[in-house]
Amino acid sequence: MDKSGKDKVSVAGVTRKYIDRHPSIRDCISKDLINFSSLSRLIMKEMGVTHEEAVLAASRRYAAKLARSDCEGDIMRVFEESRLELKTRICIVVAKNEWIVLKNLEEIVRKILSDKSTMQVLQGTNAITVISEDKFLPNIVKAIGEDHIITIKQNIAEITVKSPARIEETRGAFSYLVSMLSEQGINLFEAVSCYTDTIFIVSREDMMLAFDVLSACIEDRIVPENNSHR
Repeated sequence: MDKSGKDKVSVAGVTRKYIDRHPSIRDCISKDLINFSSLSRLIMKEMGVTHEEAVLAASRRYAAKLARSDCEGDIMRVFEESRLELKTRICIVVAKNEWIVLKNLEEIVRKILSDKSTMQVLQGTNAITVISEDKFLPNIVKAIGEDHIITIKQNIAEITVKSPARIEETRGAFSYLVSMLSEQGINLFEAVSCYTDTIFIVSREDMMLAFDVLSACIEDRIVPENNSHR
């Protein structure tokens, strides 16, 4: 490939990267609500690109691709069949990522699940997170051992979006809900997708606003504004 060909590939890559890093721009492009000349000048300014014609062409090509792959309609159709479930008095215990923690949790997990109560165990790179009900917190702490615990949060809320099975194949559904919550300034302690359940853990202070936002999402209504963040 000659130098001009490499430059075009480079400009196209930079353009796509910039658009992908700005979800609001990407969303406007997918809905044909963007001025491509203004966007091209912005990309040139912020990314240090000098080939305006190449940026403009790359923007238009990527817009055509986004229009073809826009999956918002699929997302809305899934949420039309979804429902919400709200639980209060939830706790989160974050422990060190050590095999002994998982071993110690075995008995209490079995007990909580047999009671058909709330229980999720998430293993990350650096920590193990246990989500359950406040009433089980003393038992969880005792099982794990205080020396292995990093943080504890209690008296918080869990909101679950229960969807049909095809949500697993619906691209962007999880990120759509997360972005709608974050736009309202809602802090997510945890956000987990588990088969047909999309689970959000929030503070009691954010609980009702988060519930209203998610309700608006699945009912395709206008999302309520968070007046406290104005």
